[in-house]
Amino acid sequence: MAEYQTPTSEPEFHANFAQIKPRMNTSEALFESSRCLFCFDAPCINACPSGIDIPQFIRQINTGNTTGAARTIYEANYFGNACGKVCPTEVLCEGACVYNLQEVKPIEIGRLQSFATREAIEQDKQLFGPGPANGRKVAVIGAGPAGISAACELRSLGYEVDVFEAKDQPSGLTVYGVAPYKITNEEVLAEMAYLEGQFGYRVHYNQPISSRRELEALEASYDVIFLGIGLGPTNALQLPGEERSNCVGAVEFIEQLRQRHHHTAVGRRVIVLGGGNTAMDAASEAARMGAEDVVLAYRRGKEEMGAYDFEYDLAKGVGVKGLFNVAPVEIVGNGKVEGVKFVRTATLNGQVRTVPGSEFVAPCDMVIKATGQAKQTQLLALIPGLRLDDKGRIVADERTGQTTNPRYFTSGDARNGGAEVVNASSEAKAAARGIHEYLTKTKD
Repeated sequence: MAEYQTPTSEPEFHANFAQIKPRMNTSEALFESSRCLFCFDAPCINACPSGIDIPQFIRQINTGNTTGAARTIYEANYFGNACGKVCPTEVLCEGACVYNLQEVKPIEIGRLQSFATREAIEQDKQLFGPGPANGRKVAVIGAGPAGISAACELRSLGYEVDVFEAKDQPSGLTVYGVAPYKITNEEVLAEMAYLEGQFGYRVHYNQPISSRRELEALEASYDVIFLGIGLGPTNALQLPGEERSNCVGAVEFIEQLRQRHHHTAVGRRVIVLGGGNTAMDAASEAARMGAEDVVLAYRRGKEEMGAYDFEYDLAKGVGVKGLFNVAPVEIVGNGKVEGVKFVRTATLNGQVRTVPGSEFVAPCDMVIKATGQAKQTQLLALIPGLRLDDKGRIVADERTGQTTNPRYFTSGDARNGGAEVVNASSEAKAAARGIHEYLTKTKD
């Protein structure tokens, strides 16, 4: 029997997808911030990819200076509110909290971070603004965490910035690809509107850049182009039967769920292929949508999964089952999905080997492929002199984000191959500084 009933309305959907990091009220924030030891060496700061001064903003919350706390957070990370909710704090800042050494619950840093930034957003606190105009222009392709963070930093340095986004909403995977129980669309879009109002960059929606002619137009009009394009669709498995109805990619499934909520159709018996964090999200979401049976199938053992332990625990907590050491061979069915044919595997010297004669079929009526995302190599091939590595990632200077075509800079998933929102935001801020360094030199 399903753990959740299939939602048929917005209230039912939101009940099934209740926030796992709910917003704190003022009393909760004051109590939680009072627990901080304000460590001299602050391991939580070192564990944060964006280097937020965590003890500082917690002290500010505790003394009633919530606006100051928001400023401290946003000075380090322009996606401060979103990251407070979607970051894997369990293995980053909270995972480094010294309370863990005493077997005491770590400080809820993520929720405190969201508390402070949410207040600033709702009260429209003017914390930042564009720097004095310097007469230079930068085009940003992609309105995800990398593109928006770069735009904010560039505006603070006085650049005129236009962001070109293929879809009709900003923030990339934060609004299209993060599980709804981590953050709501309303929260994401509120932060995006807040940042746009603070810094004054322009976002052009429904304007994909996909041809050499369009790139040439940008090259002629802007001093530099920043690539915040992220990754593409779910990788194909090249399996027989993959084209069958109800065999979908995890990224596409999550996007549909984020946009259509309870109108998203989910099978009664779902198999999710993969062992990463996206697989955990897709499995948990299918269960919360009322699927009676959800199975995570992974070709290696449970201990070899790429997903964080807490993500797997979250999936198990809503009734998801694990099927390990199996590799899909075929998606079976007559027009639509009726099952997955697997072969059992064994890991020998780090290599996955199939076990001869061990094939079996697991029945299902929906398959979700959480097998990684394709790189956007078709677009990148249109940029002269742009080099990619053997995995299709953009080759760029580690410090500045400058690519092998000096007028193009990048950060985020297109460069790192797929990481957290906080990584994209942090890298983009550094890349914006790299752009400033480059254009300052060329101006001289």
